[in-house]
Amino acid sequence: MSEQFDVIIIGAGIAGASLAANLANTHRVIVLEREEFAGFHSTGRSAAQFSEIYGNSTVRALTRASRHFFYTPPEGFSDSPLVLPRGSLFIARQDQLPQLSEFAAQNDVGDCVRAVSASEALQMCPILRPDYVAAAVLEGAAADMDVNALHQGYLRQLRQEGGHIWLNAEVLELSHNNGAWQVGTPNGSFQAPVVVNAAGAWADQIAIRAGARPLKIQPCRRTAVLVDPPPGIATASFPLVIDIDETFYFKPDAGLLFLTPADESPVEPCDVQPEEIDVAIAIDRVEQATTLRISRVRKRWAGLRSFAPDRSPVIGFDPRLSGFFWLAGQGGYGIQTAPTAGALAAALIRQDLPVELRNLPIDELSPGRKALTAATT
Repeated sequence: MSEQFDVIIIGAGIAGASLAANLANTHRVIVLEREEFAGFHSTGRSAAQFSEIYGNSTVRALTRASRHFFYTPPEGFSDSPLVLPRGSLFIARQDQLPQLSEFAAQNDVGDCVRAVSASEALQMCPILRPDYVAAAVLEGAAADMDVNALHQGYLRQLRQEGGHIWLNAEVLELSHNNGAWQVGTPNGSFQAPVVVNAAGAWADQIAIRAGARPLKIQPCRRTAVLVDPPPGIATASFPLVIDIDETFYFKPDAGLLFLTPADESPVEPCDVQPEEIDVAIAIDRVEQATTLRISRVRKRWAGLRSFAPDRSPVIGFDPRLSGFFWLAGQGGYGIQTAPTAGALAAALIRQDLPVELRNLPIDELSPGRKALTAATT
């Protein structure tokens, strides 16, 4: 006998957790997670930077709408701040100045940044090479995010509202009959009129299992490395430094330096691991831009960033399959957009869109949007 719910959410990463927390006060919700703990793949491996100018225009709109939550979360949501100041410094070589100018000229970017000379950039981050940086722009309002505090806050809120989460509950069966979804897992069967595909890198696999048309959501590997800071230089106040073409970025991290080659290598959904070549590329690119000479890697890992073909998230009911809701394709922006994405998804399921969400580019998030229809037909 299947246990009855109003909404079944597949995936307990930041997407599924934020939606569940927003929905559990009006609906009987269960979250099904295939792993031993929530946030195993992408959520737990995030670079954790809040930036209102990172991503395409749709992503940036979701991020701007999430700022208030990060800085003034609901009472009792977290025992510690969700964000701490950490500016983002976008740097350019001489040959990259056109890209820097084009980036800063965008309306929703220009209002958030100020121009920075090469000498000022070196003052902010003295390990940058003077012959590398020609100019920069600074997003002073960017911040480090406490991903675990955010994720656990949502899971705690879900439970407080009477919601459920089942771990080790991989979805093995998924069918729609007589207006209800039947979901089978090794830990039991569940039934609900609405099922949410928040399965991250596995989103298309879940769609196929449900009988929906996959949206070509592609998981990509992103490599991360922790190394020692340079001796005798205090790095804690450094901004995040990112190449304007996003071929690398680095920032302080708990007394070490976090760096990445900003790779996006297409992979199959898996427990992704770093490749030695990507670790070497990360080190080489950062050494070219700085005076660092890296002889030891303290830690290396990789995470998955899953993109729809137009690189915007997918949020909404499937236009062809009753009761099948998409919350997928967040790319590398799922943490910084989670407050708004979760609230919007909950509002769409309730079919009650509050005023504060009506200015969002909802049509550009829909699974039925033209960009996805063209890519999947």
